[in-house]
Amino acid sequence: MKSTGIVRKIDEVGRIVLPIEIRKALNIDTRDAVEIFVDSDQIVLRKYEPSCIFCGNADNVKMFKGKLVCASCAKQLSK
Repeated sequence: MKSTGIVRKIDEVGRIVLPIEIRKALNIDTRDAVEIFVDSDQIVLRKYEPSCIFCGNADNVKMFKGKLVCASCAKQLSK
């Protein structure tokens, strides 16, 4: 991980503002979903990309009975 040197304070309701430079670099737009992870004593944010529940592939996923499944796994399931 590399430091950006940017420091932000958390507001009264727990929000922080991600600087525009970081949002542009990571292709995060207004209203995009962001995943939140905790790794030991660190909070990690990552742009949410829907992926297959079986293999994790994010390409060509479709909803099947409320779950995201990629074309490859859907083909295997149909056998």
